[in-house]
Amino acid sequence: MVDDASGHYTSGFFYGNNYWMGSLSLCKSIHHENTENISNDATNATKNSGLPFAKAHTQVYNTILNENPPFFPSFYIVKMFLNETYPTNLTRTIYMGLCLPSSCSIEDVRLLMKNGTPKIKARELQVLDVRLPTNRDFNIFEDKTFWILIVVSAIVGFLMLIGTFYEIYLTQKLKEALRRQDKEMMNSSETSSGIGCASSDYSDSIAHDSLKKESLNELNIVLNLPHKEEEASGSNSTSDEHLEGHLHESEKLSVYSEILLSFSTVTNFNAICDRNVGSDTIPSIHGLRALSMAWVILGHTCIVVFKYSDNMGMRKEVEQNFFFQAITNGPFSVDTFFFISGFLISYLYFRTNAKGKLNKLTQGKNELSAGFAHFMGLVAYRFMRLTAPYMFVLGVVQVTMKYLATYSIFDPPTMDHITCPQYWWRNLLYINTLFPVDDMCMLWSWYLANDTQFYIIGVVILIIGVRHFKFSAFTTIVFLVSSWITTAVIAFSNNHRPDTDDPLALFDKIYDKPWTRLGPYLIGMAVGWILFRTNCKLRLHKLTVATGWILAMLNLFVLIFGLYRAQLSRLIAAAYSSLSHSAWALSLAWITIACSTGYGGYINTFLSASWLYPFSRVTYCAYLVHPIVIRSMALNSDAPLHLGGDTMVVMFFGLVVASYLLSFIVSISFEAPVVTMLKILSPSRKKRIA
Repeated sequence: MVDDASGHYTSGFFYGNNYWMGSLSLCKSIHHENTENISNDATNATKNSGLPFAKAHTQVYNTILNENPPFFPSFYIVKMFLNETYPTNLTRTIYMGLCLPSSCSIEDVRLLMKNGTPKIKARELQVLDVRLPTNRDFNIFEDKTFWILIVVSAIVGFLMLIGTFYEIYLTQKLKEALRRQDKEMMNSSETSSGIGCASSDYSDSIAHDSLKKESLNELNIVLNLPHKEEEASGSNSTSDEHLEGHLHESEKLSVYSEILLSFSTVTNFNAICDRNVGSDTIPSIHGLRALSMAWVILGHTCIVVFKYSDNMGMRKEVEQNFFFQAITNGPFSVDTFFFISGFLISYLYFRTNAKGKLNKLTQGKNELSAGFAHFMGLVAYRFMRLTAPYMFVLGVVQVTMKYLATYSIFDPPTMDHITCPQYWWRNLLYINTLFPVDDMCMLWSWYLANDTQFYIIGVVILIIGVRHFKFSAFTTIVFLVSSWITTAVIAFSNNHRPDTDDPLALFDKIYDKPWTRLGPYLIGMAVGWILFRTNCKLRLHKLTVATGWILAMLNLFVLIFGLYRAQLSRLIAAAYSSLSHSAWALSLAWITIACSTGYGGYINTFLSASWLYPFSRVTYCAYLVHPIVIRSMALNSDAPLHLGGDTMVVMFFGLVVASYLLSFIVSISFEAPVVTMLKILSPSRKKRIA
């Protein structure tokens, strides 16, 4: 059984099978603790059966499943480098699982592999590493980060429980008061003063519910402004003037009570799943965001599972498929996020400023100090808005990757178990893309760092643009052109060929650097200003609309499928690398403008479908947690995956469901309460109720 649990050369080597893993589960099951009871049960079964072959069967049963070996087995993973020049010319990294006595040291296994391998002149086999997944070096209960996560989760869970019961209590008490009031109004033509007071006592709870709904509607946006105001749609929405009247007439709930209510799972869940959007929201943005998130999960699924498959050669075949270009060019999905972020910050800033709500916060200040106050307020709001769920998920990544790096039979895809404890502060400051990728914690967090850096640039441009629009527009164009030139120079000097290179090639030089990805964000800001200036009302000729849609769809099609079997020169490849991301954003610009001004047709109907709203609202948390789900699925396996078309489809949908379930939990626990608390404590609200 020890030999059976160990890995051997198997078929499919020339189809990419580099994993000769054996079976960790079988190796661990060889040693049994309760062998005596099993032996007695087997013996009794033999006596009672009376069959001729029962004795022989029992002997085999005892030998294989019952009798412990004279040693305790352990499972070793040997990583070897193969360099063969004849009869084939290849280099491979091979992983082999060995079930051996636990008394064997790492050096013993190295010597065993070195001396036990036949010497062939044209073949070099070098042992790179030996791991012992069963040595239990990492004890999760001794990890400080794990206990920090437990304490934080317990505190948040307790606040959610208390907040939920508190809201249920206030709601029931308000309903009782209203029922008493209705009953007494029916029995008497004059309302008693006591009932009037009872209604007044709880009027601020209604105001708080409206405030929470108003605040939590901000979950529609991955990046938000701190003083965004949205009126809830529908006949039951309450005006600001009405709320202010209640706030002045009644005894308000304390700030502490409102903060406690911000953790209520009832309100937070209803806000996320609300199928209505505020009047300041562009509904089609929800569809763009939700579809892009699904595209991101699909791309990351393929990247991870291909690494841990026993038929990696299939990847070369599927990459030749025309439609696989949709996965290869998945990085455009992140450009959609950048475009949406730039659009929303611009559109909402100008809308909020036009209502005079930003000016209320800086009355009596000169232009410089007012601009600085706006800048610090916006940056501080974004930091508090995003960091709570971000840091919690980062801690989860650190603990889970430590666990998987210790106990998985596979090597982890990145070194988060090492980099996160050392460099987590770079993530906290959103500057991790300014350092080498090998030192990055949560590799996919590069997007958050870039988006935050773009946000800072965008805020400066917007603050200046309110009073000096021409200068702000000129600055935007300079940033855009500079990004194009910088990307082209880097791509040309490194001979980057997007038609043949891996999509993540030059990750450290082109893919994750803010100066190469700024274009879509700035284009989104321009679209936000256009829709603000036109108030989402444009009169376009039918020919103009048809031409716009044809060019936009053709552009998207060319960007996704245009490199299929193409051969680009070095100069053209550099130009493509430089302009393709902005070209993608230009098509999104037309889609957003057309859908917002009544020229979207069926596309706007689909992108604005209300069933997409909940998925859109938790996009931020889904982006944070989905790689954890994918990695856990792959690294917890006892054997490499065998991929096929049907397998990938089922796996993708399963990972989407699991990722969104987890993202809903994180959003309700960390994201939604923070959004509401920021609204409660915002200076604009304090000025309204003062």
